[in-house]
Amino acid sequence: MTYPAYDTNGVPGGLEPRTGPVTCASCGCRLEQAEGRPAWFHFAPMAGRDARGCRVDCADAAHDASGRAAAG
Repeated sequence: MTYPAYDTNGVPGGLEPRTGPVTCASCGCRLEQAEGRPAWFHFAPMAGRDARGCRVDCADAAHDASGRAAAG
């Protein structure tokens, strides 16, 4: 049995709004939004390490809404 495709005609832009947390595209860690800025950062970064204590290159970098770290 197959189900019909979800009808997105009534949804603006054809997509449902994002409701989940933003995660890092590189390492998968959860990110938190900087207050008043359109940037996300690793939760509680500690000198190049993420909240789990793993060393990740993007721990201190700003990320965009899709979880990609800013170049630089």
